[in-house]
Amino acid sequence: MNYIEPAGKSFRKTILALFLGSFVTFADLYSTQPVIPVFAKQFGVSPAMASLTLSFATGTLAICLLLVSFFSENIDRKKIMGVALTVSAALSISVSLIQDSITTLIAVRAVQGAVLAGFPAIAMAYINEEFHPKSLGYVMGIYVSGSSIGGLAGRLIVGILTDHYSWNVAIGSLGALSLLISLFFWWMLPSSKHSLSNKISLSRIKVSLHHNFKNPQLLLLFSMAFLLMGSFVTVYNFVGIPLMEPPYQLSQTLIGFIFIIYLVGTFSSTWMGKLADRYSRGHVLLSGILIMLAGALLTLAVPLSMKITGLAFFTFGFFGAHSIASSWVGRVADKSEKAQASAIYLLFYYGGSSIVGATGGIFLIRFGWGGVVAVVSLLILLAAVCILLLKKET
Repeated sequence: MNYIEPAGKSFRKTILALFLGSFVTFADLYSTQPVIPVFAKQFGVSPAMASLTLSFATGTLAICLLLVSFFSENIDRKKIMGVALTVSAALSISVSLIQDSITTLIAVRAVQGAVLAGFPAIAMAYINEEFHPKSLGYVMGIYVSGSSIGGLAGRLIVGILTDHYSWNVAIGSLGALSLLISLFFWWMLPSSKHSLSNKISLSRIKVSLHHNFKNPQLLLLFSMAFLLMGSFVTVYNFVGIPLMEPPYQLSQTLIGFIFIIYLVGTFSSTWMGKLADRYSRGHVLLSGILIMLAGALLTLAVPLSMKITGLAFFTFGFFGAHSIASSWVGRVADKSEKAQASAIYLLFYYGGSSIVGATGGIFLIRFGWGGVVAVVSLLILLAAVCILLLKKET
């Protein structure tokens, strides 16, 4: 097959387009995370209620991923991804116009999450279909690094501009930037050449789901996605709240700068992806999970420098593990079911973000930061069990 090979202008242009698409997706999706404490104060609601501005977005994205993967099979993958990015950028601008209703804000964010579903599952399928199998770990690492930089930039932009102006100005500015980047995506990404067209029917959907859910390796990868993403989002959803209180009393700008830690995820996703291409994927993936656990426990330390170091280890391990697990899905799934397998992986991934990410606020209120770390550590240990079982299956 005529795959996109590592050498050549087409390869560089394509991975840059995918990087930018991932950047916009995660910048828009997590744009409200750094201002959850601000929402709680402005709208007079609990942190758990304010976190629904994120949880509803990731929740609708998770629900719509499967629908997109099935009903997109006869449409050019580039068009689906391009429309998703452009409309999401416009919705970010719409969010910035909301002034006094947390329910309206949550509703618009839910729509935005549904729209964004058009990018992640299709992007993963595009990578698995268009690039040479030998370069999948590296390409997926670059794609995941776009999510870490997008998450960083979105949170940093929103955090700083909120401190100097308002959260409305901050998210509106991010939406304008996302719209500009979306235009570059349309220009740079080649149309898909190897996607398989299948007639849409209920029986076809049932067969596809049956194939993917009966595969024990895929089930373990789906479970890991839920556990790891749930842990990751829970930590970043609520770490800003204790840091804004004594003895730290950090400003919104400084809370935003904490997300610079995402840069270690940019490195780890690419580096660990390469290691997985060369060595045992199972061993490298388990290493990433254990690094996450060590980082989570380190955030229990009182000194701010130790907490930040813990977040860095936690982030490093997460992005490395995610890049390996997501590329592993493409290797394990049947050729005709790759898009659906990727969508199910992301369904569990964002399901963990929505369910665990929202309930983490309850543990914060009742047990403090130690309660959050206890829950997260348990989930990470369960993910480690999944990878041990996965190694037995391979």
